[in-house]
Amino acid sequence: MLNDQAMSVVFDGSPLKAMQSHSHTAQTALSTQELSQEIKSFISGIDTVQGRKLSVREHARCAVRLLRSVPACRGAVLEHLRGVYDEHVSAFLHNLETEGSASSGVSSNLEDIIQEVHGVLSEFIRLNPRAWAPLVSTWAVDLLGQLSSKHAGRRVAPHSSSLNELLQLWMSCAATRSLMEAYSQCLAAMLAWCPDACVDALLDTSVQHSPHFDWVVAHIGSAFPGTIISRVLACGLKDFCSHGAKDQGLLVMGVDKGNRVPKIGSVVGILGHLAVHHSDSIRKELLRMFQESLSPSSPMSPTSSSTSWESSPQLRRAAVPFLLQLAAMSPNLFGAVSAELVELLRPPVLLQLQALLQGLPREELDNMLGLAVHLISQSPSGGARVLRFLADTATPASVIISGPTPSPNEGVREGCDRLLQMLLLHLHKLVFSRSDGAEVNAHHSAPSQPQRVIPFLEELQSHVAQLCAETLRLERKRHLWLHQLLCLLSVYGGPSIATEALCQLLTQARNPEELALAWQLHTTLSSCMAGLIPAAVARCVAQIHTHTLGPRQLRQLLLNLAAAIQSQDEERRGAAGVQSSMAIQVGSAVSGHLHDFGPLLLHGDPAVSHAAVRLLSCSPLPRTSSPAHLLLLSRAAVTYFFLALRRRGEAGKVGRDGGQAGEAVNCSVLLLSRFAAYSPLTLKAVLQQLVEGALHKGNADLFGGQIADMSGAPVLSPSVAPDLGASLLDINCRFGTTVNFSGSVWSVFHAGVIGKGLKVRGATQLPDPSGVIQNIQTLLAVVVQCCSSSGLNGSINGSRSPSDPDEPPPINAEAAKVVAVTLVENVCPDVANGELSWPPEEHARTTVERDIHIRRCFEAHPVLFPLLQVVAAGRPALCYCSAVLRGLLATLLAHWEASRGVSSTDSPWHLQASCLLVSCMGEGQLLPPVLANVHEAFPHLTPFEVRLLLLAVWEYVRGNGPMPQKFVFSSEKGLFCRDFSRDGDVARYVAPIHSVLHKNIDRLGHLCWRFQL
Repeated sequence: MLNDQAMSVVFDGSPLKAMQSHSHTAQTALSTQELSQEIKSFISGIDTVQGRKLSVREHARCAVRLLRSVPACRGAVLEHLRGVYDEHVSAFLHNLETEGSASSGVSSNLEDIIQEVHGVLSEFIRLNPRAWAPLVSTWAVDLLGQLSSKHAGRRVAPHSSSLNELLQLWMSCAATRSLMEAYSQCLAAMLAWCPDACVDALLDTSVQHSPHFDWVVAHIGSAFPGTIISRVLACGLKDFCSHGAKDQGLLVMGVDKGNRVPKIGSVVGILGHLAVHHSDSIRKELLRMFQESLSPSSPMSPTSSSTSWESSPQLRRAAVPFLLQLAAMSPNLFGAVSAELVELLRPPVLLQLQALLQGLPREELDNMLGLAVHLISQSPSGGARVLRFLADTATPASVIISGPTPSPNEGVREGCDRLLQMLLLHLHKLVFSRSDGAEVNAHHSAPSQPQRVIPFLEELQSHVAQLCAETLRLERKRHLWLHQLLCLLSVYGGPSIATEALCQLLTQARNPEELALAWQLHTTLSSCMAGLIPAAVARCVAQIHTHTLGPRQLRQLLLNLAAAIQSQDEERRGAAGVQSSMAIQVGSAVSGHLHDFGPLLLHGDPAVSHAAVRLLSCSPLPRTSSPAHLLLLSRAAVTYFFLALRRRGEAGKVGRDGGQAGEAVNCSVLLLSRFAAYSPLTLKAVLQQLVEGALHKGNADLFGGQIADMSGAPVLSPSVAPDLGASLLDINCRFGTTVNFSGSVWSVFHAGVIGKGLKVRGATQLPDPSGVIQNIQTLLAVVVQCCSSSGLNGSINGSRSPSDPDEPPPINAEAAKVVAVTLVENVCPDVANGELSWPPEEHARTTVERDIHIRRCFEAHPVLFPLLQVVAAGRPALCYCSAVLRGLLATLLAHWEASRGVSSTDSPWHLQASCLLVSCMGEGQLLPPVLANVHEAFPHLTPFEVRLLLLAVWEYVRGNGPMPQKFVFSSEKGLFCRDFSRDGDVARYVAPIHSVLHKNIDRLGHLCWRFQL
């Protein structure tokens, strides 16, 4: 009785009386005797009046009357009501299992009792929350845990992982729904003054009855997200601190921390359930706890009570280890805050964090760093941001970085440096122990699966390009860390990631120092991966085809590949090493993709095409290649050659530095000579395209030429030439008014249009003579190199002795023949290949039209004579130009015959053409030496005398046809030579020469010895 009095003194009498009078208006207050009988009946379970045993319903009503009348009996009454609630739940589940009616049996008899109990408790909590809310909340949540665990194995109970189905089942039961509503009312009443008691009870029950109790946590948390989250974290922190925060690193070592800190597992479970719909609130609360733990001032929330964790220095120090432990146990929680946490770690916050950690023991600090490393390695997102933060903060202050503000404190920098080193070491262990099936750490009892996933590296696989770019910045220490991480990422990701990394380094490196990082990466990976360089080059080619690379990146890639191949030269000079072996591999890989790099010669960006020609000029050629690829490459190389000549001329005109343009021309010449030396097919293709390109109207101005029409006459541009309104088609349709010319199509309109007058001869702009000479010399140089029988091309007809290095290499006869045939085809397309013999001079009038066209071609293209000289040097190739030589000589004879000038110098072009023509014929041994020297006298003679000498040349060639069969190969000289002694007496052809010499002995006396037989 004293106990009852002691228990009842905590209540205020007046609210109790008001409550009793208000709760049941129909029921009068019990007398002392009736109250005594109710207590005896409740204790014994027997009706004291009738002497029979009370039913469950009657016993429950007795308990309710006592609870309403004698609040001091609340402990015994609530304990008895546990059985009533359990009975109701059992009957409810039994009805579900037997598919019975929910309105029959014990369930219906007890449901009104459940409602009555709920009404009484609700009224008590409303009138006196400080007395009843803590008691009822603890009783309700404990009973919910017992019921959930006891009936979890029932057939109708869903699995604990099916949270929604489980919640739907229990909330459809009146007993559990009543308990949930009572707890919610208690929590709402206690929020203002003592929320910890409710949350503590929730945590304790969750630890004891998890996972069957999770549906309660989910429902309560959804109803009070802000309160539950903050109070759950606060209670977890207090419990964590009371159990010793120094053990928080044990999770990394494989020990279940939940066994040592009971509530932290429940905290993780509750927050995990709430994260589905309240992740933003959880994130904000975690970040708030982190910030408040570092702040040395008073708590940020002024409404917090004195029992709040913010007011305890011990709890504030334990907050950061506690948050680390939470993140380690729940990757979802860590992922929710990791992104914003990095943004929070600015210099002031870092200083506060350093001050907090300085007070920790060495062992505890090491455990925290180990836990942080473990968290970073297992982070599924935000890894790139964390890595950048660590690298920026750990970089020495003397290095200029583009990231956040440099470290404000040397201690902070050293801490991040140590953390980064530990992270790299940990990743190294994880990567190289993946295939062993178990972690290197001996504390792991369960073996891991082979090829386990490392979330940090998984996330970094999508940031290989950025990682390579940061590595190539070559900042002190920083690039070493990132390069080591790049190696680990390549090993982890396999050949695909390794290939991408090497490809990115080859694309982004801008100097030899940066390019050396690619070789270092390959050296590290070559021990565990084969064929890495061919795969990287193939990936680069794929990026070229898909136009993934911009012009600047593409140029840099080509230059880096060229630099890699050219490093072989250093090996030949004695600088052997890893880089030289890589150069061989790169060269071999590039040679297999020359047909892919070839089109880049015609890229719209001159810098890209320049880089492409550098690469192709130094790359080894493949041993075998398809003819189609070879022809495409040769055509692209020849086209680029003429583009390079034009760019060199333009650079000279505007006064720019022509070094790069000159280098492009030199590389182009080297590339063409190497292509020509590759096979007879490429030799013929290159020479044909060089000659055709030199005579093409788009390139004629490079060599001092003019655009000519079908007759060979220069043509005005469309903007200058007047529109005469004449149509060849219209004229040809008028059959009765046209003349039937028996000649070729050039017989019509080559001089003008009838009725319109002669064609207008416009004044053409003369090109720069020095540029023209330079271009012609370059063209001749590349043609001679391609036709040379020495060097890379080998020797078809023999090679010259190494004792005469100053003597120019002999011209290959077959190559010179290709040039000769191409010249004839372009200068005079309707000439038959068999027209080698010369008719009498009078017979030349039948080919006047063709001869005029040939002469005009030579006028429009000054480069033809130098090309003829190259052909003449490759005897007997000049024989195949017989028709062109004959047509040109015929027009010269006609000119000198019709000329009325005093001296031959009055016709400078014809004089030069006559001299060059005879000189070429002499070089090609179509003329004997005595006739080949007559051009030396031409400048001193009259036009008629020049015609006499040229006529002697014509007669000799007509009598001794220019047949290739007359040439015999000389093994001593390595050339074809002609024996003129077999051609008969030459004296009859020299008679006109001697006559002219005698007539002009005063001027030609010094040349007489040149014409002796």
